[in-house]
Amino acid sequence: MFYYFLFNSTKLCRLLYKHYGFKAVVLLDEYDTPLQEAWLNHYWDEAVPFVRQFMNATFKDNEYLERGLLTGITRVSKESIFSDLNNIDVITPLSERYADAFGFTEPKVVQAMREFGLNNLSDVKSWYDGFSFGRCSDIYNPWSITNYLSLRKFDAYWANTSSNALAGSLIRTADSDLKTDFEALLRGASVVTELADAISFRSLSDNPSAIWSLLLSAGYIKVLRTLPDQTYEISLTNDEIRRTFKSLIREWFVSDRKAYDGFLKALINHDLDFMNEYLSRLTMSCFSYFDVGSGESERFYHGFILGLVSSLEDRFIISSNRESGFGRYDLILEPRDRTIDDAFILEFKVRRRTAEPTLADTVKAALHQIRERCYGADLIERGIAETRIHRLGIAFDGKSVLIGTGRD
Repeated sequence: MFYYFLFNSTKLCRLLYKHYGFKAVVLLDEYDTPLQEAWLNHYWDEAVPFVRQFMNATFKDNEYLERGLLTGITRVSKESIFSDLNNIDVITPLSERYADAFGFTEPKVVQAMREFGLNNLSDVKSWYDGFSFGRCSDIYNPWSITNYLSLRKFDAYWANTSSNALAGSLIRTADSDLKTDFEALLRGASVVTELADAISFRSLSDNPSAIWSLLLSAGYIKVLRTLPDQTYEISLTNDEIRRTFKSLIREWFVSDRKAYDGFLKALINHDLDFMNEYLSRLTMSCFSYFDVGSGESERFYHGFILGLVSSLEDRFIISSNRESGFGRYDLILEPRDRTIDDAFILEFKVRRRTAEPTLADTVKAALHQIRERCYGADLIERGIAETRIHRLGIAFDGKSVLIGTGRD
């Protein structure tokens, strides 16, 4: 089917020219979706030659082409799918050209709201504003605005219609620094980073600037300002995106909702037996879908645990990979209301089979690290009693998991 379409795209343009007397304008939306799927599902080497041939046949060697327009969220480099094309004009979210044409400007939104008898611009702005292109800010997503005007209800309309598989995969397996930055974005803060002009899929796993660039192109983040050293201050685009990501984090890591709720309840109630039972169920049901090989396992487990507890942010201040005592802890949950909840320090380790005969030995190593490096120092300094701090060591070995607890 693919190759039939490949060799008939020029034929279709020829037939249109023969019938109408005009060369064709070819519009190709989301050209990079097949590439994303190929990268995620491990048939990249087979997909790239087809895409390259299709691009050449349709947009270079096609004498019946007047103009082509391609849209996508990944400007792919180093894979040479565009290498043979001539006169490509690339427009990115940082470009000035067409900056006000990618969505509704604020005056248009205000006019539309007036026609619908609505005057709550501040709420609409918080939910759906925030997109920027070049130096043009206050761009609203048309799909979200039209749905809100029709239904008069705030919801994540646009974000729930797009595929988040690639973004989810990258964030799950990203290094701890990127996860820490993403956690800050979810809290409403901004971070400073570099952005890549183009993306090489083969380097996405170890190139944070490429990941942020992908999220920018996809509309998940926005540039607040460009700094003198050519880095960028970024934040999540708006409340729609923030709420969507909070929901997606749970979906990425949890397929058994009952077990998920049970784990959080067991954690808060300090029920170690149920925590082990529920977490074992989760790992058995979830880990079969993800790569937990030796190269990415620590990143994956960190993201998995952070994803599990993310919905507790109304009750806890959740922080990860911060300095405390004499090192950097994995995860701390500090209660917002100390009269109700205790604090938790979570340290998780992947079993080293040559040094740790059993998962229980790995748990002991995690608890020893919490004690030795005094990860509870900041909590104690902020007035949380020693008896209200629970230290958990979580050991992983593939799909096997064991949780243990201990005190200094």
